[in-house]
Amino acid sequence: MKAKTVFNWSSGKDSALALYELIQKDQFEIACLLTSVSQQYDRISMHGVRSSLLEQQAESIGLPLVKMEIPEMPSMEIYENLMRETLTGLQTNGITHAAFGDIFLEDLREYREKKLAEMDLKAVFPLWKRDTKALIHEFIGLGFKTIVTCVDARLLDKSFAGRIIDADFIRELPENVDPCGENGEFHTFTFDGPLFKNPIAFTKGDIVLRKYEAPKNEDDCYTTPQETEYGFWYCDLIPIVSKSGKIT
Repeated sequence: MKAKTVFNWSSGKDSALALYELIQKDQFEIACLLTSVSQQYDRISMHGVRSSLLEQQAESIGLPLVKMEIPEMPSMEIYENLMRETLTGLQTNGITHAAFGDIFLEDLREYREKKLAEMDLKAVFPLWKRDTKALIHEFIGLGFKTIVTCVDARLLDKSFAGRIIDADFIRELPENVDPCGENGEFHTFTFDGPLFKNPIAFTKGDIVLRKYEAPKNEDDCYTTPQETEYGFWYCDLIPIVSKSGKIT
């Protein structure tokens, strides 16, 4: 019997490739997608993508979607309590594993495994320790299409937001930026590829800079930034509405 698994879905390229590989290997039963969504903005955490586009992704992939609503800038205690409550509910439906698109961040993997073990759940990392340059080329080669929705303004300028990831994009990245953005340099929204029954339609909206206060050192999974303030460029993606009023 295949292990029943919740897939932690960010809507971006790493999630898409990791889910694709799990489905191809056919060793796990993917029960649902789990995504953190901002209560205040009704958008995917960090990625800034509207929930309506996330819902279209799940429908096109053909998997149930579980949205975990979180407040703006939650403390680690609040986040962990919400995650625990959400996973406890999924365990009643037979979930035994949780899958992630992480690639090489050791501290993040250890954190995830530790917290899941406390609930008698096991973590799955389909892309672990793969070369990120090879991964992004594999992603493109498979026919996936993804757009950059958020970039760290400390590392990339505004021009990188709203771009489709292709060979030119990869070539133009600064040397200190990972090709998959694994250190949080950029985030994406995947809108087409072998996972999807149909592409997700949208138009590009405004590109805006949002600034945040650096978090305090209460987090045991990330290194606290040295800056007191940091910012991200976000490219808004606007769902296309048909003449009938239905989002297509």
